[in-house]
Amino acid sequence: MGSDTEKEYAAFEAKVKRTVYLDNVSPQVNDTVIKTAFEQYGTVTKIHFIQNYIEQSYNGKCVLVELENEKQAEGILEVLSSYPFMMSGMPRPVRARHAEPEMFDDRPSKPGKKIELVWLKPNNPDFEVAQKLKNLTKKHAAEQSFLQKKQLEEEEKLSKQQAEALKGHYQKFEMMDSTLGDGTSKRLAKYYGVNLTDDKGI
Repeated sequence: MGSDTEKEYAAFEAKVKRTVYLDNVSPQVNDTVIKTAFEQYGTVTKIHFIQNYIEQSYNGKCVLVELENEKQAEGILEVLSSYPFMMSGMPRPVRARHAEPEMFDDRPSKPGKKIELVWLKPNNPDFEVAQKLKNLTKKHAAEQSFLQKKQLEEEEKLSKQQAEALKGHYQKFEMMDSTLGDGTSKRLAKYYGVNLTDDKGI
């Protein structure tokens, strides 16, 4: 029995090592987007979105992405640590790091480790320590909420800048298109694979 438990936990530890943890992922990103983005670096075997129970109003996502092996996971982490990585063209640079055992809701019990939960009464010597930890947790949650609010403001600002830049480029194209009435701009667009169709039918 003990041997089976140890084998199960060893297999779990191997899974953790080949898994990448992502956060600050855009709400529009789904399994298909992640798989498409990562399969240029390795083979994605499993994707699991983590529910945020503390900050439910936060519209970023946290994801566990399991790769075929540890080497592929290391390669992806190296790429993401060197370059800003955005999915679905959203102005939200994705952060990545090694997954940790505590991130998995299906993790098995560690052999030889036992967890006990007890209610502490005010006269218990550990009650004051537990109260300090509780207050510290609230403080960290408040700080995290403030940082997330600031980050969302920056993302909105970046999104507006991108929209304005795109609008400016399109206006330049319209000006070129009207100047070059012989269809030169359309031939160039076709050559470079640019789709010029919009809601105006251009």
